Amino acid sequence: MKTKYVFISGGVISGIGKGTVAASIAFLLQRLGFKVAPIKCENYLNIDAGTINPIEHGDPFLCEDGTEADMDLGTYEKFLNVDVGKSNFITMGQIYQTVINRERRFEYNGEDVEAIPHITDEIQRRIIAGGRKSNADIVVVELGGTAGEYQNVFYYEASRILSFKNPGDVIHIHVGYMPTPLHLGEPKTKPTQLSVRTLNAMGIQPDFIIARSEKQMDQRRKNRFALFCNVHPEDIFSVPDTKIIYEIPLILKKQNFPNRLLTKLGFKKSKENFKDWEKFVNKLSLIEKSNRKIKVAIVGKYFSTGEYQLRDSYAALFDALQHSAWHHNVNIETIWIDAEKIEKYGSELLKRNYNGLIVPIGWGERGAEGMITAAGYARDNKIPYLGLCYGMQLATVSFARDVMGLKDANTTEKNPKTKNPIIHLNPRQKENVKRRAYGGTMRLGAWNAIVKKGTLAWEAYKRYQGFLNEETALTSERHRHRYEFNNDYLSKFERKGMIVSARSTVENLVEIIELPKTVHPFYLGTQGHPEYKSRPLKPHPIFLEFIEACLKNSLTR
Repeated sequence: MKTKYVFISGGVISGIGKGTVAASIAFLLQRLGFKVAPIKCENYLNIDAGTINPIEHGDPFLCEDGTEADMDLGTYEKFLNVDVGKSNFITMGQIYQTVINRERRFEYNGEDVEAIPHITDEIQRRIIAGGRKSNADIVVVELGGTAGEYQNVFYYEASRILSFKNPGDVIHIHVGYMPTPLHLGEPKTKPTQLSVRTLNAMGIQPDFIIARSEKQMDQRRKNRFALFCNVHPEDIFSVPDTKIIYEIPLILKKQNFPNRLLTKLGFKKSKENFKDWEKFVNKLSLIEKSNRKIKVAIVGKYFSTGEYQLRDSYAALFDALQHSAWHHNVNIETIWIDAEKIEKYGSELLKRNYNGLIVPIGWGERGAEGMITAAGYARDNKIPYLGLCYGMQLATVSFARDVMGLKDANTTEKNPKTKNPIIHLNPRQKENVKRRAYGGTMRLGAWNAIVKKGTLAWEAYKRYQGFLNEETALTSERHRHRYEFNNDYLSKFERKGMIVSARSTVENLVEIIELPKTVHPFYLGTQGHPEYKSRPLKPHPIFLEFIEACLKNSLTR
């Protein structure tokens, strides 16, 4: 079977849900019996997303192979229930770097190296290679940004050339926004008409239009799109706002989108497998209507963007919480608390009726003292606590100060001169920091750890299948950090009641810490990132146990 390619572009504004639509299309094709490879093309010149501030571009998604990618790759994993990685993620920085390196090695044999064909050839090469690696029938390529941006014009040109070289094997889907201005009260198609006109100017005629809007598109709007965008009405589809993004594939399926797409691709479906997903979405609808709810405070440092608050900075965390809450048939309300405000106003900000508290990933000195205060407050007040990466590290700093009496205990990331470096730089990382080699040099990707039997972590992993090998006691979590717990202090911590419930198989590093259940209902910190491995149909055990502890806490208050 010849490989086909589906390109998905966006118009008008970023953030309209193009990544979710791309994941939904890949999901539909997968459930109809095809092998699908999703690929995201990013405009920026960064080699990966690892050095980008989360406020700038959202939470970088950490892959199993260590790739620090755009958070859309996390959406692909959640919809398709597969691991993605390096071959699924392309940045313009990667493209330029590869072409320039080849030129320096004289691999172009004296040619004058130009954007076209050399940049566009490299883009095509990576897309084709990504499909081959997955042995894919269909490669679904999401083009980052919006049509008309100068940064992504080479991606569009590459898709046009690929279509020219392979007539009938390339489909272009345009996701446009159809706003409804409050002062008018009717949806407007003109913004998407203009973005399609931009596509036409680049030699691309979309085969399908998917309109994102507040409400379902009516026939009049569909007719306007057809007339001005040169797309047949039966190839124009509506994806209105929905509280549950996992409903989107079913919304498209109901409109006969999969059959229209397969017809244009020249394929016939070999099977249809949606029953478990339909059951799952129906369950979510019922939970959404129920009054069962827990409140979880998240003390972080990447919420604010100007005068607004940004959810995307902790996208994987919010998804993991939702997956686990749904498993327990409960709604979850997350309250976002800026760690710097705790530094300014103290623990008063935490004295609410929260059923659980999380300190997530973070970097650097800013807000760290607020996070330490939060970790200590949850410990002292028996509030279920989950520390993720930095949240685990700062929980140990709080414990050292308050329980062990080491008042100047700290992480050397915050205070390099502390006399009690509870968290310190991994010796392997010192040279990287000295050389300012920050990109792609941390402990990244999946690392194995041995879990201690009888601990809270052991019981969590054991209870939910697929995360623990009981014979070897091995589990695996994704990592993205440079600093580690200082093993010189380990025996002192254990004497004071702290349990180390998991250690890495390489270097014997502390992976998970916890307090005994006799002391605290749920107090656990993990150096890894379980949030990146959570899937809607298979939530992560640590989050499932945390949500269960929050539920128990809600019943006793």
